[in-house]
Amino acid sequence: MYKLYEKKILDLAKQQGVLRPRDLTPYEIPRVYLGRLVADGLLRRVGRGLYIGADADPTEHHSLAEACKRVPHGIICLLSALQFHDLTTQLPYEIWMTISQTARLPKVDQPAIRFHRFSGPALIEGVEEYRIEGVLVKVYNPAKTVADCFKYRNKIGLDVAIEALKDCLYQRKATPSELWDYAKVCRMTNVMKPYVEAMQ
Repeated sequence: MYKLYEKKILDLAKQQGVLRPRDLTPYEIPRVYLGRLVADGLLRRVGRGLYIGADADPTEHHSLAEACKRVPHGIICLLSALQFHDLTTQLPYEIWMTISQTARLPKVDQPAIRFHRFSGPALIEGVEEYRIEGVLVKVYNPAKTVADCFKYRNKIGLDVAIEALKDCLYQRKATPSELWDYAKVCRMTNVMKPYVEAMQ
């Protein structure tokens, strides 16, 4: 029986990238087998309740995959989204993630996640989906991220928002009209207008 469970768990780890104990429930596999596979060197425990295959090669965005596995309804935002899109020199030690105004605040001890609450169009507009290590990761696109940075400039710094805007235009990751559209969504048109005009 162990060999049968072993194969199924390793197949799931390969398919899903990051495995949680609850992922075994639909297959009626006792969770104790995760510990046995770790002891046998076939799985690696990368966080509390998170496992990957022993031969899995974590990518540079492993922490984003880990965070989204723990909080599937969360969306990567602000500094973490800037870093994902190569629009900042900042290296946040926390994952910046947004959740709905009405969502219950998740209890996550690892990885470190800084939660923000968005609502309405600011929550749902500009979301892109990526598959990282088998995990679905939602990230705001570059233009939406820049607009969010201006909206939260008191938290991340106006200089960071301006640098992101400059890099976004220079690297052609968004057009001025796309930036303008998301500035409207975030109600930042008056704030962003002089900076966008100066860089065109």
